[in-house]
Amino acid sequence: MPRPRIPAAIAHPVRLLPLTFLTLILAGTLMLMLPFARTGEYSPEFMPAFFTSTSAVTVTGLATVDTASYWSPAGQVIILILVEIGGLGIVALATVLGLFIGGRLGLRTRLVAQTDMHVVSLGEVRPLFRRVAVVMLSFQLVIAVVLSVRYRGSYFDSWGTSLWHGVFDAVMAFNNAGFSLNSDSITRYAGDWLIIVPICLGVFFGAVGFPVLAELFSGWRNPSKWTIHTRLTVWGSVFLLVVGAVVFLALEWSNPATLGTLPWDHRLVSGLEGGVMPRSGGLNSFDWGSVRPETLSFGTVLMFIGGGSASTAGGIKVTTFLLLAYVVLAELRGDPQVTIGARAISSAVVRTALTIALISVMLVTGSTWLLMLLSEATFENALFEVTSAFATAGLSTGLTPDLNNASQVLIIVLMFIGRVGTITAASAFVLRRRAPRYTVPEEQPIIG
Repeated sequence: MPRPRIPAAIAHPVRLLPLTFLTLILAGTLMLMLPFARTGEYSPEFMPAFFTSTSAVTVTGLATVDTASYWSPAGQVIILILVEIGGLGIVALATVLGLFIGGRLGLRTRLVAQTDMHVVSLGEVRPLFRRVAVVMLSFQLVIAVVLSVRYRGSYFDSWGTSLWHGVFDAVMAFNNAGFSLNSDSITRYAGDWLIIVPICLGVFFGAVGFPVLAELFSGWRNPSKWTIHTRLTVWGSVFLLVVGAVVFLALEWSNPATLGTLPWDHRLVSGLEGGVMPRSGGLNSFDWGSVRPETLSFGTVLMFIGGGSASTAGGIKVTTFLLLAYVVLAELRGDPQVTIGARAISSAVVRTALTIALISVMLVTGSTWLLMLLSEATFENALFEVTSAFATAGLSTGLTPDLNNASQVLIIVLMFIGRVGTITAASAFVLRRRAPRYTVPEEQPIIG
């Protein structure tokens, strides 16, 4: 029996990847609209199901309804599965299953995987996916065990409830999704380092990126042999973590609405959370709607930067941010090339970084203005919510549940673009079939 052929119009990986995620979102929407997915008091509605499915597949965590009370245990399991598939990437999951079952990959599958995982060489796809599956499941298993034991010892009376909360929170942490089985997220665990620290570690390593985790898995003892990408991601992530925690503590230490009433050791734990979660975590043990305006703006910057490439995090990515810093430094020095360490960065990579940054800035600013028109939200709250959606961070000042349908559609679009990537989303509709066969004369306009 002949295999079904993919139409040529969507066969290219740049188009096939967004369509694959869209298909998963629609499938999740249909499942969440089934009667058993909700608690008995709620009737089926399309927008809550569509918004939740998009947020889960894009591993964001923003929600218009309370996950704990609106969705039944079956609905929560569906959300968990959608987050797991979205975090790994539906293409990565299909490839890993193919490796374990058949051991063979087609060329088109490899190309799609290359687009999703940002792998340079086609030969790297198969071993990378094997490592991705092992590392991802291992991290989640360890975190789930630690959380379950703590939940059983201090918060829940049964092992069943403790295990369910432990597994759910572990999956959400590593996949950088902000869904919680508690109506107040993880506020009830504020200051409990045996819960907050494992969750923060899961968020941090999930946001590092699968290619980096794969490289660290095989050569973490030799930092001098790391690739430029791994060095930028690891050291950049650590730097942003430290700076984020220090700035958050300095700004919120005496704020009675967030950290001001907590013991000093609990404040330090919350400070770690404040440095990690804006990078794409989404879970929170304090109210982001009550932080100081300076903290809110700083958190917006951290969300916009995001995590590592090909990770569960969103944003423009830490490698893009640091590469642009090197571009500025090279321009100020008058260097003919952008160099990082003993390696030169190609002009094509620089153009890609500039394109991502510029598209992202235009998308966030334009969407902020549009959200203010649609919802009458203040500029600070609209910017924070838009950036959270675009960066798939999942943090909220409390604005999302009160948005009208038009505003929710805007947030849905931002979450989708933030997951599949600005370049992929833009190129999906303007992709050239053939490379140009000629060049035109150069001209240098006045800059600045």
